[in-house]
Amino acid sequence: MSNAQELAVREKQELVGKGEKTVPGRYYVPYADIFETDDALTLVMEIAGVEKQNLDVSLENDVLRVDGRIDFAKYDGMEPLYTEYNVGHYTRSFTLSNKIDQEHISAQLDDGVLTLTLPKAKEAQSRRISIG
Repeated sequence: MSNAQELAVREKQELVGKGEKTVPGRYYVPYADIFETDDALTLVMEIAGVEKQNLDVSLENDVLRVDGRIDFAKYDGMEPLYTEYNVGHYTRSFTLSNKIDQEHISAQLDDGVLTLTLPKAKEAQSRRISIG
């Protein structure tokens, strides 16, 4: 029995905000998946076209913020025949709880995929209780 899944194209969601940006261009909200294990949360985010030197991950007042800037010079003179998404910068933020060990958050960027590992604070980690 075949378990076929149909591919669906998702439209990029443009960030609509009241504030003005200091970097010109459109901003998009990157797609993200969050996975939980016993000792950490793993956040995986699509930020295609962003180079490591143009990526900023910051933490301030319990808000984890990701900003990725695209180098538009790479697209100069290109006339695409078909496109499924627009090119633009990325920005997204997450409010963290006190159950995250904010001192040990790590980030890895590979082929347009940003992986953030947010370890849980020791008191928030699950544990087995022995039965006496």
